[in-house]
Amino acid sequence: MAEIVRMPKLSDTMTEGVVSAWHKKVGDPVKSGEVLAEIETDKATMEFESFTDGVLLHIGVEKGKTAPVDSVLAVLGKAGEDITTLLAEAAKAAPAPQAVEAKAAAPAAAPAPAPVPAAPPAPAPVAAAPVVKPAPVPSSTNGRITASPLARRLAEEKGIDLGRVKGSGPEGRITKRDVEGFTGGGMAYSAPQVEAFEEIAVSQMRKTIARRLAESKFSAPHFYLTLEIAMERAIGAREAINKFIAPDKISFNDLVIKAAAVSLKQHPKVNSSWLGDRIRYNQHVHIGVAVAVEEGLLVPVVRFADGKPLRTIGAEVRDFAKKAREKKLQPQDWEGNTFTISNLGMFGIEEFTAIINPPDACIMAIGGIMEKPVLRNGAIVPGHTMKVTLSCDHRVVDGATGAAFLNTFKQLLEEPALLLGVGAI
Repeated sequence: MAEIVRMPKLSDTMTEGVVSAWHKKVGDPVKSGEVLAEIETDKATMEFESFTDGVLLHIGVEKGKTAPVDSVLAVLGKAGEDITTLLAEAAKAAPAPQAVEAKAAAPAAAPAPAPVPAAPPAPAPVAAAPVVKPAPVPSSTNGRITASPLARRLAEEKGIDLGRVKGSGPEGRITKRDVEGFTGGGMAYSAPQVEAFEEIAVSQMRKTIARRLAESKFSAPHFYLTLEIAMERAIGAREAINKFIAPDKISFNDLVIKAAAVSLKQHPKVNSSWLGDRIRYNQHVHIGVAVAVEEGLLVPVVRFADGKPLRTIGAEVRDFAKKAREKKLQPQDWEGNTFTISNLGMFGIEEFTAIINPPDACIMAIGGIMEKPVLRNGAIVPGHTMKVTLSCDHRVVDGATGAAFLNTFKQLLEEPALLLGVGAI
């Protein structure tokens, strides 16, 4: 029995479609899955595939014409089948243009009731929703590419650009044979364009990181303070120290840890923890140093950092980093932090914000030392600056408290002589 194929609704905003091409003509056999036509919507041109086997008995919308959604697009059936009655019933069921206009103009709150016929005709069989897929832009005279679905799949597998293949089918349509016979002439893609991905199980470390940082981010009200520090004197101090202690050496990160530790002793409210019904102000300074490993971040702790020489701090951090990469850190190595430092300066990051590492009230994000023009004594001169951002738990640390800490930290790095007392190296 013949079936009507209706203009499909191919997007949520589509009200009508334009038939940009027919791939079959009346009398042609059609197999399920073959492209019947190409329909241009308000968003894209889509290939319209047949949902059943049959013969194309009628084309309801000619190429280049527009028709509303659900209008008769085509009729499929058996060869020679009479479809006159089917088309007549479909024409009766379709609303007249003026009726559609009247319906559109009627107020939404009180639509006019439609007349009820005494004996409505039996509805014409309607095809199931067709399978559609986006059509690439053909390469004929209008700049679009027409190709059979099998040719498209084969070209994708072989990594062939269909725009370089000459079609031998009707109106230049590319067929499987055209793709198989394509020699390329250097025009084929160097590798097939294949979507690929890999999924791996989440490690226990990553699960713990995700849980702890999610708890921190969504339970502690974060706010952020950023300061830019002139680093010329710190650079000079490091060079002088490294000459003096050679072959040992210290890093900028060692200077940052030491300056942060000394600053925390002066601002104990930053060296604190939120414990729910009480706040703990730590008198000792244990600085966690974020270390990147393959599966995430580990935060070993430099204990009593305010009282340790720079060389000792540097040696401990290097030892922790080595143990972290080899997965040899022990629980006592990462427990007890009162403040955390995360340094991405060595990766060229100028500025970032970090999520507080519980139970700390603050974490400081260290950017790279950047060379740029700066204003000094009313003149623009070459300079080296470093941006730091302090993430604060607002339940514990107020803006003024965090700002005072950062200004002390800035002063110590801009005037390293204040940091380097007896035994400081």
